[in-house]
Amino acid sequence: MSKIKVVALGGVRENGKNMYAIEVDDQIFVADFGLKYPDNELLGIDVVIPDLTYLEENADKIAGIFLTHGHADAIGALPYFVSEHPVPVFGSELTIAMAKLNMTASPKAKKFRDFHVITEKSVIDFGKIKVSFFPTTHSIPGSLGIVIETPNGSIVYTGDFKFDQSASPKYHTDLSRLAKIGDRKVLALLSDSNNAESPYRSASEHEIYDHITETFRYHEGRVIVASVANNIQRIQQVINAAAANNRRVVLTGREVERVVKTAIRLKDIVLPDEGIIATTKELKTMKPEETVVLETGRMGEPLKSLQRMATNKHRLVHIHEGDLVYITTTISHAMETMAARTRDMIYRAGGEVKAISEDIHASGHANKDDLQLMINLLRPRFVIPVEGEYRLLEAHAEIAKDAGIPAENVIIPNVGDIISYEKGKMHISGHVDAGNTMIDGIGVGDIGNIVLRDRKMLAEDGIFIAVVTIDRKKKKIVAKPKIQSRGFVYMKTSRDLLNESGELVAKTVQKQLDNKSFDWSTLKQAVRDDLSRFLFDHTKRRPVILPVIMEVNQNSAKRQ
Repeated sequence: MSKIKVVALGGVRENGKNMYAIEVDDQIFVADFGLKYPDNELLGIDVVIPDLTYLEENADKIAGIFLTHGHADAIGALPYFVSEHPVPVFGSELTIAMAKLNMTASPKAKKFRDFHVITEKSVIDFGKIKVSFFPTTHSIPGSLGIVIETPNGSIVYTGDFKFDQSASPKYHTDLSRLAKIGDRKVLALLSDSNNAESPYRSASEHEIYDHITETFRYHEGRVIVASVANNIQRIQQVINAAAANNRRVVLTGREVERVVKTAIRLKDIVLPDEGIIATTKELKTMKPEETVVLETGRMGEPLKSLQRMATNKHRLVHIHEGDLVYITTTISHAMETMAARTRDMIYRAGGEVKAISEDIHASGHANKDDLQLMINLLRPRFVIPVEGEYRLLEAHAEIAKDAGIPAENVIIPNVGDIISYEKGKMHISGHVDAGNTMIDGIGVGDIGNIVLRDRKMLAEDGIFIAVVTIDRKKKKIVAKPKIQSRGFVYMKTSRDLLNESGELVAKTVQKQLDNKSFDWSTLKQAVRDDLSRFLFDHTKRRPVILPVIMEVNQNSAKRQ
């Protein structure tokens, strides 16, 4: 009987950041190593990755990192770990290629070489444990589910998947392989929950292609397609639809260019003819009815790029009358407000907006029927819903119960929960330190709640600076306090407020100088407290207050 633990280090009760550590005896198998993009409240944060403390402390136990597909939510956090802990990384050919592209921004990580390309037929022997794979249908080729075969049964992680009977060979799911895995006893199933709330049948990729083709055919002007850079299937459909309508495709960003070139090299994107991809220099001379602009935006986020196009701030494309902005990606709930604002800006610029989700239900994730089919094929003893916010995990749990899984065998974990298999049962047995590590530029984890709170205050109420020069020995103020404000009030029209603030600062500082037990930190805090109360009473706002206290010795200055 092996000791089995499943630790969700990310990807549960949240959107993205998938990372699951499956521990069997003294070996750890890590499934996916993803990141997520920040919510609007995380001001200035580029990306968010899981807290890697648990893996760093147990790096010597890690047998390997196994990647299901090449999207950022599965591979994005790799550079922040393998640069210091070079453990082997396994994935399909395209997944490994995407992971290598992801490493290029980090000088340390791009030196990492321990990559291993596997296929759905690969079996990796780790002694008592074997790891095998099965092909899944997703929006990128080379997507694989992971099977960790233990003496107690298999732990299966699906990664992102759906079932599409009309999928092309590169995206085909092997149902017979899934049935065989189920025949060999599946102990626990960790399954994609991203689309668990949806009762609707997802449109097949053929239907989506027909929708794109018709959109290109019936619009007479230029079409600007907004997509995600790593959605290889959608990019292929856009290219094919452009060729069918005598249009050429212009790639506007470095990221999508790198992704497309890599996919072409691996033959995961096939060009209908060599001239279908136009250069950005050719864009100026191309006729609108012959043009498709493919915009993915920085880090695959197209909405901000569309806003720059609508306000004439984009380096290549400005939206004008006759343009159609065609959104082929599904907007997450967290981005709906931003999407509505983007639509308004596009219409103001004279363009039109059409979203593929308005006409058909397009998703790369399993709906209710798909999830039940996966459960019925694998017949797991325990189901652990992963990959999704809490309401989606709860919906998936209900689906599992409807499919015949006992309620006590369905476990919804929180980030950091340890799910142990002991005495024939799985249960939450403990917790490890886990959560978010925020990346800001080259800073990793140096942004905490206090910094984010200050950024929020700066964004909402601005900053208020009070500069005072004192002679501590003579216990007097040498120079009258100077007040500066940025983002709080307009200084030219608020002179009375600033003058009164200066007088208050002078009184507070002098009071502290007269105190026998003088302390620098107490002085600065007193200035902050008194100014904060005063400014809130007069403005009902709380700016960040920065007292700057400078000390001089007048006698020394005179001698010099």
